[in-house]
Amino acid sequence: MHDFESRKRKKPIDKKTALLKAADYCAYQERSQQEVRDKLYGYGLHHDEVEENISELITQGYLNEERFAKAYAGGKFRIKGWGKRKILQGLKQHRISEYCIKKGMLEIDPDDYFETLMKHLEKKRPSIKTDSQYILKGKLTQHLIMKGFEMDLIQEAIKQSLNSND
Repeated sequence: MHDFESRKRKKPIDKKTALLKAADYCAYQERSQQEVRDKLYGYGLHHDEVEENISELITQGYLNEERFAKAYAGGKFRIKGWGKRKILQGLKQHRISEYCIKKGMLEIDPDDYFETLMKHLEKKRPSIKTDSQYILKGKLTQHLIMKGFEMDLIQEAIKQSLNSND
């Protein structure tokens, strides 16, 4: 696919056209600087041109890492039900600064967070066929770790869930 695309584009586009395309790309949805940087390199721009366009997009308000971090963290939590560890990993892959990561994580309400964890637990529990509490706890823990939740909260949720169903 990439070979075909690179052959299809005969010459790189100029810096100004790339800026306009990148602005449209950012206007569609929140983007990280790294996503836009990759896109600009894909247009055939060189390092200096890419960085100038990134600066221009920030100045014009198309690109804002804090806004991206808030949208990413809030969206992944509310829509996909991800835990903080998984969201944090995603933000780091986008090369978001620690400051912006902290701001993004503030989008997650602690009460909603624990409630989401409990919903995942209650949804998964009936699919685990075992009479062993040990195996049940292990499988629930594994499932919730994969969703990105923290171990101390997982243990608390499992304890609450098992005590309420006994």
